[in-house]
Amino acid sequence: METSPPIIVIKKKNGHGGHHGGAWKVAYADFVTAMMALFIVLWMMNASKQIQEAVGGYFKDPRGTSKRVGSNKNGSDVYVAMKKEDMTKLKEELLQSIHHLDPLDKLKNQIEITVTAEGLRIELMETAKGTFFELGSAQPTSALTDLLKVLSAELGKLPNKISIEGHTDSMVYSGMRKYDNWDLSTDRANEARRLMMAEGIREDQISQVRGFADRQPRLPQHPEDPSNRRVSLIVQYQVVGNSEVALPTALTSQNSDPPAEEKSGGASTGPAPGPAGR
Repeated sequence: METSPPIIVIKKKNGHGGHHGGAWKVAYADFVTAMMALFIVLWMMNASKQIQEAVGGYFKDPRGTSKRVGSNKNGSDVYVAMKKEDMTKLKEELLQSIHHLDPLDKLKNQIEITVTAEGLRIELMETAKGTFFELGSAQPTSALTDLLKVLSAELGKLPNKISIEGHTDSMVYSGMRKYDNWDLSTDRANEARRLMMAEGIREDQISQVRGFADRQPRLPQHPEDPSNRRVSLIVQYQVVGNSEVALPTALTSQNSDPPAEEKSGGASTGPAPGPAGR
């Protein structure tokens, strides 16, 4: 009797079994790397020249070149230059907003915006015919209220700190009153702060409120000129860690002589102020 051969049944299991190798991982990693490189290139194409140089310097020397860009408390020239570009853009935006408020440019000679070593300095100056405060007091006029409303709407969007200064001319008060230019300049700066905080400036944005009386005239050669009566708003630079920095020359340019402007004295009112408007 013949013995039949054993029947061998082979079952194939569907699905993934075992390890298929890592080739797909290499391909995926190459794809992710290529996408990252693409995004970096697109970002660099729209970045400023300073950022392009800093990023390029990092890839050339990862151990030190990138530290050139304002990563310390004192800041660096590269970082300050980049922030000055931002301040210039902010200046243009503020001028456009002011123009919408004053399309006839009636306040043109009373507003001066400059980029300084401290930051963006906004000077709101009085003239013989245009004032921002009532004579001899810290009571603001409608012109100042409307102007600060426009400025606050723009500056309130920024993370930068703001310093407010008050200045007067050299005319002294007559009589025996115990209220002088120091009090007046400080009160006017503080009134500007209150108006700005009511229109969008955050409380933590105000870094300083200072009154300088007549000690920092805009026109030192003409200490009684109306333009010496002014409120100054300084939008300070901001660096890593929310620390503001200024170049060592920050205070040296404050007393520089600006272009000469209209010179005229105001009218006197009673015994309180001196013979010029303040």
